[in-house]
Amino acid sequence: MKKIIKKILIIGFVIFLLMQLHQPARNESYEQELAANFTKMYNVPKNVETILRTSCYDCHSNNTNYPLYSYIQPARFFMENHIKDGKKDLNFNGFGNYSKRKQENKLEAIIKQIKSDEMPLASYTLLHKNAIVTPAQKEEVINWINKTKDSLSLEN
Repeated sequence: MKKIIKKILIIGFVIFLLMQLHQPARNESYEQELAANFTKMYNVPKNVETILRTSCYDCHSNNTNYPLYSYIQPARFFMENHIKDGKKDLNFNGFGNYSKRKQENKLEAIIKQIKSDEMPLASYTLLHKNAIVTPAQKEEVINWINKTKDSLSLEN
């Protein structure tokens, strides 16, 4: 019985080591921020930009700050899936490429998800305590987005 357990542990360890060979491309773009970037399109106050970059940009932009555990599979696999899904829903770096209507809808969705504590994800804030958005920060972001939405409506 002990030999079987030892073989299973050795096989499991070998599989774990082989998994480490798969390291997908990182979500890092060192290109200068384009005009389509959210913070370039709108006059985002520094405090709001800081909140967004700290709590949202790792999954919703073309630049992720990778922690040490991201070099270990399967953690890396799960991170990459979260980032891919996050960018598919909202990419702050390509925000200007959305139609005006889609931009307004995305801004509304941001407000909704911040109010309902859907974002940032609890699994993210568990390991990134600095990404937790305080009630005061939520209010700052929501107030700024509402003002921005109003100005977009006036332009139409």
